[in-house]
Amino acid sequence: MSTPAREAAFFDLDKTVIAKSSTLAFGRPFYKGGLVNRRAVYKSVVAQLVYRLRGADADTMDRVRDQLRELCAGWPVEQVNAIVVERMHLLIGSLVYGEALELFDEHRAASREVVIVSSSSEHVVRPIGELLDVDHVIATRMAVVDGKYTGEIDFYAHGESKAVAMREFAAERGYDLEQCWAYGDSATDLAMLQAVGHPMAVNPDKQLRQLADEYGWPVRNFQRKVRVRPWHRPHPGKAAAYAVVGLAALGSGLLWQKRRRRA
Repeated sequence: MSTPAREAAFFDLDKTVIAKSSTLAFGRPFYKGGLVNRRAVYKSVVAQLVYRLRGADADTMDRVRDQLRELCAGWPVEQVNAIVVERMHLLIGSLVYGEALELFDEHRAASREVVIVSSSSEHVVRPIGELLDVDHVIATRMAVVDGKYTGEIDFYAHGESKAVAMREFAAERGYDLEQCWAYGDSATDLAMLQAVGHPMAVNPDKQLRQLADEYGWPVRNFQRKVRVRPWHRPHPGKAAAYAVVGLAALGSGLLWQKRRRRA
């Protein structure tokens, strides 16, 4: 008997899993960390407003890509990672759609792996993936030399490139894409949605909504934002580790109290 192909659920990130652009959300922390100036922060705020009102068409995504290249040049990778990790639960943790988390659980219950596919930079997307406890992340990769971003992009996870990366990843992991699921909010996610057998439009922009109607794809609107903390739904192995740490801490506390009483 042949072994059934593995299955996965691929999720776009911005406006599909979280309510805003993940990259632009860190404008202020990067400013406070001395990585960007006030003008760049202002531009990120304006870009957020445009993104919320108009969505992410091809021109908008190209501008975000160019802005990312301009901003990141010369940034120390370690400093960026530290800022992202430190501010993650405050900036992103309260923007997660509860409906997306419910879908994560449904797919996990069906033994499917959960994969985030995002045009945002990997140094932002990967910590978000860890916060949400997803299995894998496919994201834009920035070039690094001597521990600093050069401003060049090794891989831009956008448009058709998302679908190409998904096919390569599926071949590596043994997924049958016809049995896989994908969720996206923008017409720029069309190739990603067409790559699987079970596409769904989430909070779609006008163009994607029209395409979903033409193809007969289901449409869902996510609205309920929930707060996600760093310890959100750990895997069994992680839960066991946390339990061990917790018990050790409790034991240490009791021992400290006992010694203090004796003293």
